[in-house]
Amino acid sequence: MSVISQEHAALVHGLFEMLALTIGAAYYRLLRQQGGGGSILHGEGFVVAVGCVFGAAIGNKAVFWIEMPHLFVQHWNTPMLLLGGQSMVGGLLGGLIGVEVAKKLNGIRHSTGDAFVFPVLLGLMIGRVGCFLAGLEDGTFGNPSSLPWAIDFGDGVPRHPTQLYEILFAGLLWWALAGMRQRLAVRSGLLFKLMLVAYLAWRLLVDGIKPVPYAYPFGLSGIQWVCLIGLAVYLPLVWRQWPRASGVAVEREAG
Repeated sequence: MSVISQEHAALVHGLFEMLALTIGAAYYRLLRQQGGGGSILHGEGFVVAVGCVFGAAIGNKAVFWIEMPHLFVQHWNTPMLLLGGQSMVGGLLGGLIGVEVAKKLNGIRHSTGDAFVFPVLLGLMIGRVGCFLAGLEDGTFGNPSSLPWAIDFGDGVPRHPTQLYEILFAGLLWWALAGMRQRLAVRSGLLFKLMLVAYLAWRLLVDGIKPVPYAYPFGLSGIQWVCLIGLAVYLPLVWRQWPRASGVAVEREAG
């Protein structure tokens, strides 16, 4: 079956993208207020928000063009350079870098990432609904499959509904991180690092059942290589922080 007509694909995808950003931002603001973090319209909250927005916007486009270098060659001198394509991996990593640069410039030393974890996952799930409904026009579908739950997005070929896989993954990750949140709170920033590492590992795996628009070394896509680099940076950080967080938690329980 066809998920949605081609004429409405861009409209539906844009609508869900807007919902993902709006609801995710509202949820982040609510969590900051509940945690005593203050408003995001001034002070430290504003610095972090601006860094996140600008970093995500740049990373979003940069990783898309890494994924599609053959299209970059065609459109580098056209408006498509700024308007075309997006990447969740790029937005996540770009937002992280943007926040860290903004914090460095403004002398903010403590971690601010944990408050982003659940708003990011919520926005991801909402956005992937739009990706699923947009079907072939979105380009996030999987390879042809004979599995019972494979979806025909309109070209007569049943494919892995990788958008739905990602919604399920995000929901399970939310559940897992929510269960560990109190224990991980002893080490600020570790919750975000775990979310980031889990998502990068997930994308490295799930993109293996998606079409590869441009093959880099070992047949991996550009996004898979970006995920590998991100994992190489952040896995050691999680490894170093995890025993310390667990040790503090054990000490508190014993006390």
